[in-house]
Amino acid sequence: MKNTALTTTHEALGAKMVPFAGYNMPVQYEGVNIEHETVRNAVGVFDVSHMGEFLIEGPNALELIQKISSNDASKLTIGKAQYSCLPNDNGGIVDDLIIYRIKEETYLLVVNASNIEKDWNWIQSKNDVGADMRDLSEDYSLLAIQGPKAIEAMQSLSSHDLSEIKFYNFVVGDFAGIEHAIISATGYTGSGGFEIYCKNSEVKQVWDNVMKAGADYGIKPIGLAARDTLRLEMGYCLYGNDIDDTTSPIEAGLGWITKFSKAFTNSEALETEKQQGPKRKLIAFTLDERGIPRQGYDIVDEQGEKIGVVTSGTMSPSLGKGIGLGYVPTALAGVDSKIHIQIRKNAVPATVVKLPFYKG
Repeated sequence: MKNTALTTTHEALGAKMVPFAGYNMPVQYEGVNIEHETVRNAVGVFDVSHMGEFLIEGPNALELIQKISSNDASKLTIGKAQYSCLPNDNGGIVDDLIIYRIKEETYLLVVNASNIEKDWNWIQSKNDVGADMRDLSEDYSLLAIQGPKAIEAMQSLSSHDLSEIKFYNFVVGDFAGIEHAIISATGYTGSGGFEIYCKNSEVKQVWDNVMKAGADYGIKPIGLAARDTLRLEMGYCLYGNDIDDTTSPIEAGLGWITKFSKAFTNSEALETEKQQGPKRKLIAFTLDERGIPRQGYDIVDEQGEKIGVVTSGTMSPSLGKGIGLGYVPTALAGVDSKIHIQIRKNAVPATVVKLPFYKG
Protein backbone atom coordinates (compact mmCIF):
# COMPACT_ATOMS: atom_id res chain seq x y z
CA MET A 1 0.00 0.00 0.00
CA LYS A 2 1.45 3.36 -1.02
CA ASN A 3 1.12 6.50 1.07
CA THR A 4 0.82 10.09 -0.13
CA ALA A 5 3.13 12.74 1.33
CA LEU A 6 0.20 13.76 3.59
CA THR A 7 -0.86 10.37 5.01
CA THR A 8 0.40 11.15 8.52
CA THR A 9 -1.37 14.53 8.36
CA HIS A 10 -4.69 12.82 7.59
CA GLU A 11 -4.15 10.28 10.35
CA ALA A 12 -3.42 13.09 12.83
CA LEU A 13 -6.71 14.73 11.79
CA GLY A 14 -8.56 11.54 12.66
CA ALA A 15 -9.39 10.55 9.08
CA LYS A 16 -10.79 7.12 8.41
CA MET A 17 -8.20 5.65 6.02
CA VAL A 18 -9.01 3.04 3.36
CA PRO A 19 -7.11 1.33 0.53
CA PHE A 20 -7.96 3.04 -2.77
CA ALA A 21 -6.21 2.44 -6.11
CA GLY A 22 -3.22 1.02 -4.25
CA TYR A 23 -2.97 4.02 -1.91
CA ASN A 24 -3.81 4.56 1.74
CA MET A 25 -6.40 7.36 1.38
CA PRO A 26 -8.73 9.37 3.66
CA VAL A 27 -12.34 8.33 2.95
CA GLN A 28 -13.87 10.70 5.52
CA TYR A 29 -13.04 12.90 8.52
CA GLU A 30 -16.23 14.19 10.20
CA GLY A 31 -18.76 12.47 7.97
CA VAL A 32 -19.83 12.43 4.34
CA ASN A 33 -22.81 14.80 4.63
CA ILE A 34 -20.96 17.47 6.61
CA GLU A 35 -18.00 17.33 4.21
CA HIS A 36 -20.30 17.40 1.17
CA GLU A 37 -22.16 20.48 2.45
CA THR A 38 -18.86 22.21 3.28
CA VAL A 39 -17.82 22.02 -0.38
CA ARG A 40 -21.25 23.03 -1.70
CA ASN A 41 -21.52 26.06 0.61
CA ALA A 42 -18.00 27.12 1.63
CA VAL A 43 -14.61 25.54 0.86
CA GLY A 44 -12.95 22.16 1.39
CA VAL A 45 -9.59 20.64 0.54
CA PHE A 46 -8.99 17.12 -0.82
CA ASP A 47 -5.68 15.27 -1.03
CA VAL A 48 -5.85 13.59 -4.45
CA SER A 49 -2.11 13.01 -4.77
CA HIS A 50 -2.77 9.41 -5.86
CA MET A 51 -3.62 10.70 -9.36
CA GLY A 52 -1.05 10.10 -12.12
CA GLU A 53 0.90 12.73 -14.05
CA PHE A 54 2.68 12.13 -17.35
CA LEU A 55 4.79 14.72 -19.17
CA ILE A 56 4.74 14.45 -22.98
CA GLU A 57 7.32 16.71 -24.65
CA GLY A 58 9.11 17.48 -27.88
CA PRO A 59 8.24 18.46 -31.46
CA ASN A 60 6.00 15.38 -31.86
CA ALA A 61 4.20 15.63 -28.51
CA LEU A 62 1.00 17.00 -30.03
CA GLU A 63 1.01 14.37 -32.77
CA LEU A 64 1.08 11.59 -30.17
CA ILE A 65 -1.63 13.22 -28.04
CA GLN A 66 -3.88 13.72 -31.07
CA LYS A 67 -3.48 10.05 -31.95
CA ILE A 68 -4.37 8.67 -28.51
CA SER A 69 -7.03 11.14 -27.30
CA SER A 70 -10.62 11.68 -28.39
CA ASN A 71 -10.72 15.46 -27.96
CA ASP A 72 -8.91 17.90 -30.26
CA ALA A 73 -5.74 18.92 -28.39
CA SER A 74 -4.69 21.23 -31.24
CA LYS A 75 -7.20 23.70 -29.76
CA LEU A 76 -5.14 23.97 -26.57
CA THR A 77 -3.09 27.12 -26.12
CA ILE A 78 -0.54 27.49 -23.30
CA GLY A 79 -2.45 27.90 -20.02
CA LYS A 80 -5.48 25.88 -21.11
CA ALA A 81 -6.63 22.42 -20.06
CA GLN A 82 -8.99 19.96 -21.74
CA TYR A 83 -11.04 16.98 -20.60
CA SER A 84 -10.56 13.98 -22.89
CA CYS A 85 -10.46 10.20 -23.01
CA LEU A 86 -8.16 7.50 -24.36
CA PRO A 87 -10.24 5.24 -26.63
CA ASN A 88 -9.14 1.62 -26.97
CA ASP A 89 -9.17 -0.46 -30.16
CA ASN A 90 -12.51 -2.17 -29.39
CA GLY A 91 -14.88 0.77 -28.87
CA GLY A 92 -14.19 1.15 -25.14
CA ILE A 93 -12.20 3.61 -23.01
CA VAL A 94 -8.71 3.04 -21.58
CA ASP A 95 -9.16 6.02 -19.21
CA ASP A 96 -10.47 9.55 -18.99
CA LEU A 97 -7.95 12.32 -18.32
CA ILE A 98 -7.15 16.03 -18.33
CA ILE A 99 -4.56 17.39 -20.79
CA TYR A 100 -2.69 20.61 -19.91
CA ARG A 101 -0.59 22.57 -22.38
CA ILE A 102 2.29 23.80 -20.21
CA LYS A 103 4.64 25.15 -22.91
CA GLU A 104 4.76 25.17 -26.71
CA GLU A 105 5.89 21.54 -26.89
CA THR A 106 5.13 20.37 -23.33
CA TYR A 107 1.88 18.72 -22.22
CA LEU A 108 0.85 17.31 -18.84
CA LEU A 109 -1.57 14.38 -18.84
CA VAL A 110 -3.39 13.75 -15.55
CA VAL A 111 -4.80 10.23 -15.31
CA ASN A 112 -6.69 8.12 -12.79
CA ALA A 113 -4.67 6.52 -9.99
CA SER A 114 -5.91 2.99 -10.65
CA ASN A 115 -4.86 3.26 -14.32
CA ILE A 116 -1.36 4.77 -14.09
CA GLU A 117 0.53 1.69 -15.26
CA LYS A 118 -2.14 0.70 -17.80
CA ASP A 119 -2.27 4.21 -19.31
CA TRP A 120 1.51 4.55 -19.43
CA ASN A 121 1.89 1.25 -21.27
CA TRP A 122 -0.96 2.11 -23.64
CA ILE A 123 0.42 5.54 -24.58
CA GLN A 124 3.94 4.14 -24.89
CA SER A 125 2.67 1.43 -27.26
CA LYS A 126 1.26 4.17 -29.53
CA ASN A 127 4.38 6.37 -29.37
CA ASP A 128 5.96 5.61 -32.75
CA VAL A 129 6.57 9.34 -33.34
CA GLY A 130 9.40 9.68 -30.80
CA ALA A 131 7.67 11.98 -28.31
CA ASP A 132 9.54 12.27 -25.01
CA MET A 133 7.53 10.67 -22.18
CA ARG A 134 8.12 10.99 -18.44
CA ASP A 135 6.05 9.52 -15.62
CA LEU A 136 6.01 12.09 -12.76
CA SER A 137 3.31 10.33 -10.73
CA GLU A 138 5.57 9.33 -7.83
CA ASP A 139 7.08 12.81 -7.45
CA TYR A 140 4.05 15.10 -7.54
CA SER A 141 1.16 15.82 -5.20
CA LEU A 142 -2.26 17.24 -5.99
CA LEU A 143 -4.66 19.15 -3.74
CA ALA A 144 -8.19 20.06 -4.80
CA ILE A 145 -9.48 23.20 -3.08
CA GLN A 146 -13.17 23.25 -3.95
CA GLY A 147 -16.21 25.35 -3.14
CA PRO A 148 -17.81 28.76 -3.77
CA LYS A 149 -15.49 30.49 -1.28
CA ALA A 150 -12.28 28.98 -2.72
CA ILE A 151 -11.18 32.10 -4.64
CA GLU A 152 -11.74 34.46 -1.72
CA ALA A 153 -10.19 32.08 0.82
CA MET A 154 -7.06 31.37 -1.22
CA GLN A 155 -6.32 34.79 -2.75
CA SER A 156 -3.87 35.74 0.02
CA LEU A 157 -1.67 32.77 -0.95
CA SER A 158 -0.84 33.93 -4.48
CA SER A 159 0.20 37.09 -6.32
CA HIS A 160 -1.98 35.93 -9.26
CA ASP A 161 -5.56 37.19 -9.39
CA LEU A 162 -7.34 33.88 -8.85
CA SER A 163 -10.68 35.29 -10.02
CA GLU A 164 -9.09 35.85 -13.44
CA ILE A 165 -8.35 32.15 -14.00
CA LYS A 166 -11.27 30.91 -16.07
CA PHE A 167 -12.70 27.37 -15.89
CA TYR A 168 -10.29 24.85 -17.44
CA ASN A 169 -7.48 27.42 -17.52
CA PHE A 170 -4.38 27.46 -15.32
CA VAL A 171 -1.30 29.46 -14.38
CA VAL A 172 2.13 28.31 -13.25
CA GLY A 173 3.13 30.59 -10.41
CA ASP A 174 3.52 31.26 -6.71
CA PHE A 175 1.09 29.66 -4.28
CA ALA A 176 1.27 29.12 -0.52
CA GLY A 177 4.96 30.03 -0.37
CA ILE A 178 6.19 27.88 -3.26
CA GLU A 179 7.29 29.35 -6.58
CA HIS A 180 6.17 27.02 -9.34
CA ALA A 181 2.81 25.49 -8.54
CA ILE A 182 0.22 24.76 -11.20
CA ILE A 183 -2.95 26.61 -10.14
CA SER A 184 -5.71 25.06 -12.23
CA ALA A 185 -9.38 26.14 -12.28
CA THR A 186 -10.55 22.55 -12.55
CA GLY A 187 -12.21 20.11 -10.17
CA TYR A 188 -14.60 17.21 -9.79
CA THR A 189 -17.28 18.78 -7.59
CA GLY A 190 -19.24 21.31 -9.66
CA SER A 191 -18.80 23.96 -6.95
CA GLY A 192 -15.80 25.81 -8.38
CA GLY A 193 -12.30 26.11 -7.01
CA PHE A 194 -8.80 25.01 -7.91
CA GLU A 195 -6.47 22.07 -8.19
CA ILE A 196 -2.88 22.68 -7.07
CA TYR A 197 -0.01 20.57 -8.42
CA CYS A 198 3.30 20.69 -6.55
CA LYS A 199 6.20 18.44 -5.58
CA ASN A 200 5.80 15.92 -2.77
CA SER A 201 8.43 17.83 -0.78
CA GLU A 202 6.28 21.00 -0.97
CA VAL A 203 2.77 19.70 -0.36
CA LYS A 204 2.83 19.75 3.48
CA GLN A 205 3.69 23.46 3.40
CA VAL A 206 0.92 24.07 0.87
CA TRP A 207 -1.62 22.07 2.90
CA ASP A 208 -0.78 23.93 6.14
CA ASN A 209 -1.00 27.34 4.46
CA VAL A 210 -4.26 26.44 2.72
CA MET A 211 -5.83 25.35 6.03
CA LYS A 212 -4.61 28.54 7.69
CA ALA A 213 -5.82 30.83 4.88
CA GLY A 214 -9.19 29.09 4.77
CA ALA A 215 -9.81 29.04 8.53
CA ASP A 216 -12.02 32.18 8.49
CA TYR A 217 -14.03 30.70 5.60
CA GLY A 218 -14.87 27.43 7.34
CA ILE A 219 -12.42 25.25 5.40
CA LYS A 220 -12.38 21.55 6.24
CA PRO A 221 -10.43 18.54 4.96
CA ILE A 222 -12.66 16.42 2.72
CA GLY A 223 -12.44 12.67 2.08
CA LEU A 224 -13.01 10.51 -0.98
CA ALA A 225 -16.57 9.57 0.04
CA ALA A 226 -17.78 13.17 -0.28
CA ARG A 227 -15.77 13.54 -3.48
CA ASP A 228 -17.90 10.71 -4.86
CA THR A 229 -21.27 12.18 -3.79
CA LEU A 230 -20.26 15.62 -5.12
CA ARG A 231 -19.21 14.30 -8.54
CA LEU A 232 -22.29 12.09 -8.79
CA GLU A 233 -24.63 15.04 -8.15
CA MET A 234 -23.01 16.65 -11.22
CA GLY A 235 -23.25 13.45 -13.27
CA TYR A 236 -19.48 13.29 -13.79
CA CYS A 237 -18.34 9.83 -14.91
CA LEU A 238 -16.12 7.76 -12.63
CA TYR A 239 -13.73 5.41 -14.38
CA GLY A 240 -14.34 1.80 -13.35
CA ASN A 241 -18.01 2.54 -12.62
CA ASP A 242 -19.66 4.56 -15.40
CA ILE A 243 -16.95 4.19 -18.04
CA ASP A 244 -14.45 1.41 -18.63
CA ASP A 245 -12.84 -0.76 -21.31
CA THR A 246 -16.29 -1.93 -22.48
CA THR A 247 -18.17 1.41 -22.64
CA SER A 248 -17.87 3.73 -25.62
CA PRO A 249 -17.61 7.51 -25.20
CA ILE A 250 -20.72 7.85 -27.42
CA GLU A 251 -22.99 5.72 -25.22
CA ALA A 252 -21.47 7.29 -22.08
CA GLY A 253 -22.63 10.75 -23.17
CA LEU A 254 -19.06 11.86 -23.90
CA GLY A 255 -19.69 12.72 -27.55
CA TRP A 256 -18.80 16.33 -26.64
CA ILE A 257 -15.16 15.28 -26.03
CA THR A 258 -15.07 13.01 -29.09
CA LYS A 259 -14.01 15.15 -32.06
CA PHE A 260 -13.95 13.63 -35.53
CA SER A 261 -12.04 16.57 -37.03
CA LYS A 262 -8.93 14.34 -36.74
CA ALA A 263 -8.05 10.65 -36.72
CA PHE A 264 -7.45 8.92 -33.39
CA THR A 265 -7.58 5.37 -32.00
CA ASN A 266 -10.73 3.63 -33.30
CA SER A 267 -12.19 6.96 -34.50
CA GLU A 268 -13.82 5.47 -37.61
CA ALA A 269 -15.84 2.94 -35.62
CA LEU A 270 -16.83 5.58 -33.04
CA GLU A 271 -17.93 7.97 -35.79
CA THR A 272 -20.11 5.24 -37.29
CA GLU A 273 -21.60 4.57 -33.84
CA LYS A 274 -22.38 8.27 -33.43
CA GLN A 275 -24.06 8.45 -36.85
CA GLN A 276 -26.12 5.30 -36.34
CA GLY A 277 -26.82 5.98 -32.68
CA PRO A 278 -25.62 3.77 -29.81
CA LYS A 279 -27.66 0.71 -28.79
CA ARG A 280 -27.56 1.74 -25.14
CA LYS A 281 -27.05 4.98 -23.25
CA LEU A 282 -25.85 6.10 -19.84
CA ILE A 283 -28.85 7.64 -18.08
CA ALA A 284 -29.31 9.65 -14.91
CA PHE A 285 -32.25 8.82 -12.66
CA THR A 286 -33.83 9.83 -9.36
CA LEU A 287 -35.85 7.48 -7.20
CA ASP A 288 -39.56 8.34 -6.87
CA GLU A 289 -39.72 6.70 -3.44
CA ARG A 290 -37.36 6.18 -0.52
CA GLY A 291 -34.31 4.04 -1.14
CA ILE A 292 -30.63 4.14 -2.01
CA PRO A 293 -29.54 2.81 -5.41
CA ARG A 294 -26.11 1.16 -5.34
CA GLN A 295 -23.60 0.18 -7.99
CA GLY A 296 -24.50 -3.24 -9.40
CA TYR A 297 -28.25 -3.06 -8.67
CA ASP A 298 -30.43 -4.13 -11.59
CA ILE A 299 -32.52 -1.64 -13.55
CA VAL A 300 -35.83 -3.31 -14.47
CA ASP A 301 -38.94 -2.45 -16.47
CA GLU A 302 -42.62 -2.50 -15.40
CA GLN A 303 -42.70 -6.30 -15.80
CA GLY A 304 -39.59 -6.77 -13.67
CA GLU A 305 -37.40 -7.69 -16.65
CA LYS A 306 -33.78 -6.59 -16.33
CA ILE A 307 -32.98 -3.78 -18.80
CA GLY A 308 -29.71 -2.47 -17.33
CA VAL A 309 -27.52 -1.99 -14.31
CA VAL A 310 -26.72 0.87 -11.93
CA THR A 311 -23.11 2.03 -12.42
CA SER A 312 -23.10 4.70 -9.66
CA GLY A 313 -25.67 5.46 -7.00
CA THR A 314 -26.06 7.22 -3.67
CA MET A 315 -28.37 9.19 -1.40
CA SER A 316 -27.83 12.76 -2.62
CA PRO A 317 -26.95 15.00 0.35
CA SER A 318 -28.09 18.11 -1.57
CA LEU A 319 -31.38 16.71 -2.91
CA GLY A 320 -32.27 14.33 -0.09
CA LYS A 321 -33.20 11.51 -2.47
CA GLY A 322 -31.66 8.52 -4.19
CA ILE A 323 -29.83 9.32 -7.43
CA GLY A 324 -27.82 7.24 -9.85
CA LEU A 325 -26.39 6.52 -13.27
CA GLY A 326 -26.72 3.38 -15.36
CA TYR A 327 -26.93 1.94 -18.85
CA VAL A 328 -30.25 1.08 -20.51
CA PRO A 329 -31.32 0.46 -24.13
CA THR A 330 -31.51 3.76 -26.06
CA ALA A 331 -35.29 3.38 -26.56
CA LEU A 332 -35.74 3.59 -22.77
CA ALA A 333 -33.24 6.39 -22.18
CA GLY A 334 -35.42 9.45 -22.84
CA VAL A 335 -35.82 12.09 -20.11
CA ASP A 336 -38.98 11.43 -18.01
CA SER A 337 -38.95 7.70 -18.91
CA LYS A 338 -40.10 5.50 -16.04
CA ILE A 339 -37.83 2.69 -14.84
CA HIS A 340 -37.42 0.66 -11.64
CA ILE A 341 -34.37 -0.06 -9.51
CA GLN A 342 -34.26 -3.50 -7.91
CA ILE A 343 -33.32 -2.78 -4.28
CA ARG A 344 -33.30 -6.18 -2.56
CA LYS A 345 -36.89 -7.51 -3.00
CA ASN A 346 -38.42 -4.19 -4.04
CA ALA A 347 -38.56 -2.73 -7.54
CA VAL A 348 -38.44 0.96 -6.59
CA PRO A 349 -39.88 3.33 -9.25
CA ALA A 350 -37.48 5.91 -10.69
CA THR A 351 -37.52 8.61 -13.37
CA VAL A 352 -34.87 9.35 -16.01
CA VAL A 353 -33.72 12.97 -15.57
CA LYS A 354 -31.44 15.47 -17.27
CA LEU A 355 -28.02 16.14 -15.76
CA PRO A 356 -26.78 17.64 -13.55
CA PHE A 357 -28.83 16.45 -10.58
CA TYR A 358 -27.55 19.41 -8.55
CA LYS A 359 -28.34 22.73 -10.20
CA GLY A 360 -26.57 24.98 -7.65
